[in-house]
Amino acid sequence: MQAWIDFFTTDYGILSGVSIAAMLAGLGYFVWYVLKHVKEDTERHDRLLREAGKH
Repeated sequence: MQAWIDFFTTDYGILSGVSIAAMLAGLGYFVWYVLKHVKEDTERHDRLLREAGKH
């Protein structure tokens, strides 16, 4: 219980919480960015395959 009190009331505890939140936000952005580009590349690849089959 004392660990939680220290975590939310001391300057080093709050800084640790901010650091953890920043890392999670960065991880979330990285996952979103990669998934967005994978989806775009997959759609482009499928479109090229469809166009190549029409000729």
